[in-house]
Order: sequence, then C-alpha cells, then structure tokens
Amino acid sequence: MIPCAAMASQPTAGSSSPRNQGSPAYRRPRLAVRLIALGLSILFALLLLEGAVRLRQWIRYGTSKAEVVELVTDPATGLRIARPNLDNGRIRTDSHGFRNPEIAMPKPPDRVRLAFLGGSTTFCAEVSSNDVTWPALVVRKLAARYPDVAFDFVNGGQPGYGTESSLKNLRLRVAPLQPDFVLYYEATNDLSTDTRELARRRGLFHGDADNPSPLARFSSAYALVEKTLRYRSRAAGSASGPRLSYDADSLARGFQTRLVELIRTARQTAPLCALATFSHRVRRDQPPDVQRKACESSLYYAPYMSVPGLLDGWDAYNRAIAAAARETGALLIGGEDAIPGDDVHFADSVHFRDAGSVLMADRIANALIASPEFNRLVASHRAGGKAPPS
Repeated sequence: MIPCAAMASQPTAGSSSPRNQGSPAYRRPRLAVRLIALGLSILFALLLLEGAVRLRQWIRYGTSKAEVVELVTDPATGLRIARPNLDNGRIRTDSHGFRNPEIAMPKPPDRVRLAFLGGSTTFCAEVSSNDVTWPALVVRKLAARYPDVAFDFVNGGQPGYGTESSLKNLRLRVAPLQPDFVLYYEATNDLSTDTRELARRRGLFHGDADNPSPLARFSSAYALVEKTLRYRSRAAGSASGPRLSYDADSLARGFQTRLVELIRTARQTAPLCALATFSHRVRRDQPPDVQRKACESSLYYAPYMSVPGLLDGWDAYNRAIAAAARETGALLIGGEDAIPGDDVHFADSVHFRDAGSVLMADRIANALIASPEFNRLVASHRAGGKAPPS
C-alpha cells in the first residue's frame, strides 16, 4: 500500500511539474511565440518608419516614392527621361516627358516657341510646382512684356543630363518641335563627370557616383538610410582623404567643345540661341564653414574634390560657356552671382528653391528683353507688326 502522503506527491495524468516546464519540449513553443512576436514588432516598426518617410516625401515632393522624379527609358531614343504624363501634384509632364504644358503640333505660325535645355537644374524638381520652374516664369514675364505675341515653351531639361545627352535630346526630341529659340543652362553634370573620370585615372575614386541598390529603389526608408550612410562616408573621406589637383581651364576645354557642337546643332533649327552661365551656392567671399555647407551635395557626387577645387571648376566652366558663346555667336547671359548663395534660394549646392527660381527667371527674361536679336525675333511674330511696348 502506498502512503497517502506519497500518493499526494505523485503527479496526476496531464499535469505538469516545474521539471517538465523547464524541459526543452516545453520551452520550444514559448520561444517560438516570442520570436514571432519579436518579428511582428520589428515588421510593424519598419512599416511605421516606411510610412513616416513616405509621408515626408509626399509633403516635400508630392510623391511617396523613393525617386522624386520617375525616370523611364524612351524606346524611340534610348534616353532616360521623366515618365510622360506624370502628375504627382508638384511635378507634371506632357506626353513627351517634358515639364511644360502640352505642345501644339504642328506649331501655329504666329507662335514664338522657346526651348530650354539642360539637366535637373532646368527641370527644377525642387520647386513647389510647374508654374515656379524658371523656364515657366521666363515665358510668363515675356508674355507680360509682349502681350501681342503668343509664346509657348519646351522645358527640355532632364535629371542627370550633361552636354552629350542634351545634344541627343535636342536632335531627337526637341528639334522636331520646331523651337524658335534655344537656351542651354548646365555645367554641374559636366564638371562632375569630367573630374570624376580624371579622379578615376588617378585612383582617387572608385564605383558609381550615386547608384541606389534594388531595395533602395523600392523602399523610401531604406533609400534614405543608404544615402545618409553613403553621404557620411564620403563627407568623412572628403575631409581627410587626398584631393584632386587639376588644371580647371584645361579640363573645361572639352566642355567648351561640346557646347559649341550643341549650339551649332541648335542653330540648324532655331534662329536664335543662348548660353547662360551657371549659378551655384558656394562663393569665394563666404566663410570656410559656409562654403563647406554650400558644397555638400557637390562633394557627395565628387568626394575627391576640395572646396577651392570646386570654385576653380565653376569659374573655368563659366569661362568656357562665355567662350562658346563668342565662338558660335550665341547670346551670352551672365549674372550667375545675382542669386544669393544661401538656403533661401538654393535647396542644395546647385538646385533652386522657389526664391532662386524667381531670380533665375528675372536674369534670363531681362537679358532677352534687352537683346536686339530677341526683339527682332519677337517682331517677326507680332500681330500687325507693332513695335514692342516701352
């Protein structure tokens, strides 16, 4: 016979003892539950972060996607262009992928059509709407000055374009629209490309300037983290690593040659062409800490450069623009420093905010209004042949 006390101490069927609760068979389900809960918590946090970043993107740029401007390959030309018929509230493109109202074709005979070529600094993704891009503001000012003339325009600027891609853009996409006037505004992409090739040959730069990973193209949050880490890495390197030493005027001669070819090609379509010197945020009279801040985005794409090297490059490339205008007879529009180098007018090293875009438009429109060649062009399209208002 088993004593009652002994019987009471025996576990009953289906019951668990402290020893059984600590057994591996008991711990495994509890560990699995905890891992699932942890995984769900991490997933929720990541989704919350992604939502917050996309909301930030929407507030700033009118799109929740990682890429502010959706680029596609144009099947007819092979060029990367803004997606045709894009409309994210802030940025709208026409059926060609140009940031302007739809272009009437065939061109009405009394129409003065202006074409603006360049890169992202002409496309103007950083301003608040299509109406505040400087090409649109230029045309608005001209329409007010010449009320009896019909104007329209092509904003042929595309993100990432330099002289070579702009020349192809001109030949295949802009020239068929029959512009009467072509203005080219760009230098930053050519300066970055030219110095980057020189830096590669000297072993100062490896890899790509900015090539987001596949995950960064899908996730806005990951794209922000990836770019921030890359930015900090390059900032650290640019502060301590070897800098590119180069002859800026010698390097700019290739840029000048490309500009001359572009303007001569434009002249085959448009009777009047112009080149505008390039505005940038950094200035020689700024304190060193202000200069460094003004160069942040330029140094991201060219981490092998120094601030003095960038200043020398901007000056040399602007001299090349002036020389190309003299060589081709194009109208030269100067005054690049008329736009203050601060964060009111610039979103980064080279791209305009609304205030900078307004001053850029003033700079271009005032030069055109003062140009005898432009006034002759306008007079040839004026209703009734009237003289321009005084």
